[in-house]
Amino acid sequence: MTARLADIAAQAGVSEATVSRVLNGKPGVAAATRESVLAALDVLGYERPVRLRQRSAGLVGLITPELENPIFPALAQVIGQGLTRQGYTPVLATQTPGGSTEDELTEMLVERSVSGIIFVSGLHADTTADMTRYDKLRGQGVPFVLVDGFSPKVQAPFISPDDRAAMRLAVTHLISLGHTRIGLALGPKRFVPVVRKIEGFVRAMQDHFGLTPEQIESEFVQHSLYTLEGGQAATSALLDRGCTAIVCASDMMALGAIRAARQRGLSVPREVSVVGFDDSPLIAFTDPPLTTIRKPVTAMGQAAVRALLEEIGGTPAPHSEFVFMPELVVRGSTASVPVREPGVTARS
Repeated sequence: MTARLADIAAQAGVSEATVSRVLNGKPGVAAATRESVLAALDVLGYERPVRLRQRSAGLVGLITPELENPIFPALAQVIGQGLTRQGYTPVLATQTPGGSTEDELTEMLVERSVSGIIFVSGLHADTTADMTRYDKLRGQGVPFVLVDGFSPKVQAPFISPDDRAAMRLAVTHLISLGHTRIGLALGPKRFVPVVRKIEGFVRAMQDHFGLTPEQIESEFVQHSLYTLEGGQAATSALLDRGCTAIVCASDMMALGAIRAARQRGLSVPREVSVVGFDDSPLIAFTDPPLTTIRKPVTAMGQAAVRALLEEIGGTPAPHSEFVFMPELVVRGSTASVPVREPGVTARS
């Protein structure tokens, strides 16, 4: 017990006596200090005493498209922790191929009287989807927040990374290394984040090389799937067009890009540079460690929770988009453009 008190006190930045008073329900502890001690219990994995457990304020649904891409579990963890701290019980609902659709998962959550729902990369991000499903949800009195993907047709708070800025960061980095033939590998064009990434990429390439948007999209942009295999296929096509650097719309696609280069006997980064997107957990430990655009997952997850709680509390945030700035993380998958002797071409 003494060791546990010391751990909790160190984590919370208070004395062991203060921790003891909180755990025993004694008076004389400021509310903020009490919350710090309870948060320290949660962080260290200790179970709260029964008398200190907050009654559930209700269930909150979190709908994600999948969990194979590690960025989704990372975001779910931040959102889940944020909801738990506020007394809510998160319910994770994941779409699977051939399994439940977003509409079916939403209906299931509504039937369980959830206090609200957070949608991550859902149909709201698909420009071809019918947005009246969200009007129906609002009509049922269910507050919700939408992450990744904006639609002016939906009256709700949106949480997004700045996809255009992300592409400018990636392209500028690669140009600084001497690359001029830079390819972009990304998902189907009907998704809002894809459209925005193309806009940022095209603008950056225009500014530096004076090409037309049509030239850039036809020669340097390749659509595929948001998977390792999708990144491999897109990169193969871009390498055929002479690209020496590939920007990918996800870290999973970037791993596929590295595989595509190696299958041709090309070294990453000596002969081909690769940039990912997300900075997923463990991506720093790939071979080579991946240069990537870090998605501000913690800030976005926390903002989604705050916005939803304001909706639930009857003081809704503005029904607009909250955009978060990404960050370039330079590691080992990018390097200076390869210098080739006259008459020597890249291996294929």
